Amino acid sequence: MPKVRNIIALLLIAGALWHLYGETYNRFGVQGVVEEIRSDVNEIKENPKVIAIIDTLNQEIQLLVGKFTENNQIDEQPNQPVPEKPQLDAPSEQSFSIHNVEIGDYRSEVEQQVGTHERSSLNDYRVDWVTYHENYQNFFMAAYNEQNQVVGLYTNQDLLMSTQEITFESSKENVLSQLGEPIKGIRKGFVHYQTQNNEEYHMFLIDNNYVTIFYDKHEDNTITAIQIISTDLEQQKQNYFAEPSDELKEGFEYQLFDLTNAARVNHGLSVLTWEESVRKTAHDHSKDMADNNYFSHTNLEGQSPFDRLTEDGITYRMAGENLAAGQPSSIFAHEGLMNSLGHRENILKPDYELLGIGVAFNTEAQPYYTEKFLTK
Repeated sequence: MPKVRNIIALLLIAGALWHLYGETYNRFGVQGVVEEIRSDVNEIKENPKVIAIIDTLNQEIQLLVGKFTENNQIDEQPNQPVPEKPQLDAPSEQSFSIHNVEIGDYRSEVEQQVGTHERSSLNDYRVDWVTYHENYQNFFMAAYNEQNQVVGLYTNQDLLMSTQEITFESSKENVLSQLGEPIKGIRKGFVHYQTQNNEEYHMFLIDNNYVTIFYDKHEDNTITAIQIISTDLEQQKQNYFAEPSDELKEGFEYQLFDLTNAARVNHGLSVLTWEESVRKTAHDHSKDMADNNYFSHTNLEGQSPFDRLTEDGITYRMAGENLAAGQPSSIFAHEGLMNSLGHRENILKPDYELLGIGVAFNTEAQPYYTEKFLTK
């Protein structure tokens, strides 16, 4: 039976070739057929539409493989105890608190309550985001001034308390009803920067702090994160985009990594492990986009995300890529990705195990972000 099937397959192939190249064979012989096939193959390979279709098919195949693996793979990760959520009290000095921490608190008081930090990395305000969590449970970030007082706070977990009856269960309509109209912009010296209040976030000036509330479009526009920046810290930032540096690049990369894991924990998923080997691949693509002024998963040489991984000698069973550009910080980049369905699916895919991130800046200080997700 296998021989019969092989003969039938060969006859079908021969029939298809004769249909396509029979006239060429009659006129020019075998060599003419070979030359025409070679020409057709080259035309297909160089056609940008075909390249885009192949790129899309590659990504869809990876998605299907991931779904198959998700449905057939046994979770081998050991069950880890989940830390208890802290008892949250109403703020005493400010309208908002995060993990019982308020703007103006001293670092010694914060760390007496929550313990030592897990990471410290430069942010767009030229101070460090100091990260606190227990394997990404009870996750929040704080920024301190030279007096070691809190001047910035952020969380994407349910650690918010407010005198305004705002919680992570509040909808966008509830927020606007309680807090009123968001501000239209921020003045820095003689320049007025218009805030991009949109369907994804609003910014308010409350208690002499800039409070940005982010909404989850895929969860009925309920609150998904909050950032609080003191006016003093905001005024230290002279431009919309921070001045690029190696330290800021690294800060954005590690912050995106932490934010991604905090989001995964929110959805009951395992945390990802930092993958240094793929960091270069991610950075190279960000730099290529920044240097050559384009934004695409397919680079100017026609390489897909998977081609670039292969070129760098990185093996994998599953892979995915997220891109962002134009956001002034890792926080705004992450929240934007979470509101984009395809990017959100990568962030929340159960079977990914590894993540490497690369950031680069263009000549106007605009950051480009590339996230590479892997399972080996």
